[in-house]
Amino acid sequence: MTNQQVEVLLVEDNEDDIVIIQEVFADMKLASIVNTVRDGEEALAYLRRKGKYKVARMPDLVLLDINMPKKNGFEVLEEMKKDPRRQSLPVIMLTTSHREEDVVRAYEKGACSYIHKLVDLDQFKHLIKQFEHYWTGVSRVPLVRE
Repeated sequence: MTNQQVEVLLVEDNEDDIVIIQEVFADMKLASIVNTVRDGEEALAYLRRKGKYKVARMPDLVLLDINMPKKNGFEVLEEMKKDPRRQSLPVIMLTTSHREEDVVRAYEKGACSYIHKLVDLDQFKHLIKQFEHYWTGVSRVPLVRE
């Protein structure tokens, strides 16, 4: 997928994690654009292009936290996968939870990857760099444009 812009929708309510992820993506300078929403309802509005997201571009990839206000990541994932226009959109769960039942549930609901956020800042930055390199430089994602 190299040399194509990849739109990433980051669904995250932790301000520190948002800053770290955006900084790492900016530093990598690979072909990606990161847009951020801070809760599950806002994520669904963005994906459905409702309200202030009426002209938002459809992302190519979603980074989705589990524990968020209003709607949790599992609820967002389930609603996304019920919508035929968003079924093929790759969703990566990015969360502090390392519970096996959360991993199983994420894959059952249609996530294509599950990444445990690391507490150590340097390790977390390294993890995000690896993630970005893989998803924007190695893996090919369907370009879901509306």
